[in-house]
Amino acid sequence: MNDHYYSNKPQSASNRKAFESELRGFNLRLTSDAGVFSRDGVDYGSRVLIESMEIPRDAQVLDIGCGYGPIGLIAARLAPQGHVKMIDINERAVELAELNAQANGIHNVSFAQSDLFSAVNGETFDVILSNPPIRAGKAVVHQLFVESWNHLNPGGTIWVVIQNKQGAPSARAKLEEIYGEDEVAEVGKDKGFRLYRCMRK
Repeated sequence: MNDHYYSNKPQSASNRKAFESELRGFNLRLTSDAGVFSRDGVDYGSRVLIESMEIPRDAQVLDIGCGYGPIGLIAARLAPQGHVKMIDINERAVELAELNAQANGIHNVSFAQSDLFSAVNGETFDVILSNPPIRAGKAVVHQLFVESWNHLNPGGTIWVVIQNKQGAPSARAKLEEIYGEDEVAEVGKDKGFRLYRCMRK
């Protein structure tokens, strides 16, 4: 069965799972499902990103590849005067992210099904957050990096978490090519994951 978390319409039978997760001091009630990324709980890479990401209280934020929503929902908690747009190619993931926002009383969010940045064409953000879809392939991940530049406001940042063994060195090299060596910083490192913050001048 050719069914991945980056499929636009998962074919696997729905089998929802509810759990609670404490992230950045907030307790979230989350529902996941078959056919979405990290169904059984918030993955470690997302946790690394969530614990270190810096979100101004009034920021306009994009969570690209939002899955069922943990990164974007915490970002929304950290930006009560801002707004978080949550997008994913996977329609089931987008439905779950919206359900989880409602379940946790988080309202400064919006949702769209999107192949990379297609649903936010022409929009720009103060912060972009990404735990990129490594299994979709290096070309897709690097395309995400390239397109991110056009969706950041000047002074805006993109935060990317990636496993060392799944391409962190080449990811950093690509980000430096796009943003400039001086604007790419490794701001976190834990259990083989690297967290990069890149600023658009």
